[in-house]
Amino acid sequence: MNQKEMNTNTMLFNAAEIQDQKVRTILEHVVKALDDKGYNAINQIVGYLISNDPAYISSHEGARRIIQKVTRDEIIEELVKSYLRGSED
Repeated sequence: MNQKEMNTNTMLFNAAEIQDQKVRTILEHVVKALDDKGYNAINQIVGYLISNDPAYISSHEGARRIIQKVTRDEIIEELVKSYLRGSED
């Protein structure tokens, strides 16, 4: 198959899935950074989501800066989606 034949298929672009993956990746990074510092990651993230105070998130490994790249609404939406997907099992 040559290069021209390979480019004849239509590629699907799903912006919502890309955004969901971005939020998941950010949360995974933040959880690891909080765990590394000995914090209870769940409590710290809940505190951040309730208060919008970034001081709940450690600056270790850039976690505080990184979590602010997405909105609290996007984080909550991804957490609810994940929870509901998990409860379908």
